[in-house]
Amino acid sequence: MVMLLCYLIFQSLLRSKGFVDYYWKRFLRLFPALLVVLLLTILLAPLVYESTVNYLNNPSIYSYVYKNMSLYRLQYTIPGVFENNIYGSAINGSLWTICYEFTMYLLLSALLFFKSNLKLVRLLLVFLLAAFGTFFFFFKANYEFTFYQLSSGLLSDLGIYFLAGSFLASIHFEKFKSIKLLLLVSFVILTLNELFIDDFSLIRFVFLPILVIGFGLQSTKFINSINEKIGDISYGIYIYGFPVQQTLMHYYKFSPTILTLLSIPITVVFAFASWHLIEKKALSFKKINPLELVSELFLKPQKK
Repeated sequence: MVMLLCYLIFQSLLRSKGFVDYYWKRFLRLFPALLVVLLLTILLAPLVYESTVNYLNNPSIYSYVYKNMSLYRLQYTIPGVFENNIYGSAINGSLWTICYEFTMYLLLSALLFFKSNLKLVRLLLVFLLAAFGTFFFFFKANYEFTFYQLSSGLLSDLGIYFLAGSFLASIHFEKFKSIKLLLLVSFVILTLNELFIDDFSLIRFVFLPILVIGFGLQSTKFINSINEKIGDISYGIYIYGFPVQQTLMHYYKFSPTILTLLSIPITVVFAFASWHLIEKKALSFKKINPLELVSELFLKPQKK
């Protein structure tokens, strides 16, 4: 998911007119739908609330939205919600990745200074890959640190995949004539790696991006028709899947198999609604310059 996302993000970066345009599109993609799911959580949490403390007197409900909207001060729990679930009391545990994703957005935006020179951009991506890889393999064990909820070790791990996907986008991997052969070779090497080489990280970093992105680029009529009919529900699945599963487990204590079978269609329904009611409408504003909008609304002298 991260690798396919970064592939598309890098293409979006090259199409961006500048920093404001790039950040505005990232804001519209992330925050409106995230805000809605957080507000829905606050509104629906009383249905699964089990504390003796009155819900409205629980201070955690008032910090839940703004802390999670900050991305780097995530609040996973509200005391009294899901506390007896066998998987723990986290309401939306999937959100742990969002600060890493946003950090890589910020890092990638520095390439906007050089986007007119694609060869230099590729060179910088290789340099960043080398830097992240060096930290991961040689310094992570002794020099790992945490900033808010951002771990340098996880950032180096996930960042390598993000940068690898960006590099593949920079060399127009989708135009390679031998993608299917590369997919086969990557699959064989990764399988051997898992079975016989004790999961050597360097092999994963090299071949997993090729396999995931190469597979994702394969276009079929069936896949295209699904996207045209239901829209882009990937982000909605990400932000709704965990709370849907936790709610089902709160009431029914399903086995993992039954939980998977039931949670997928329910999550897809929420994701479908999120795309068509929130995300798609928010993205319709991406061509608007936010600075010009602010100037028009607040700074332009009003006619008397």
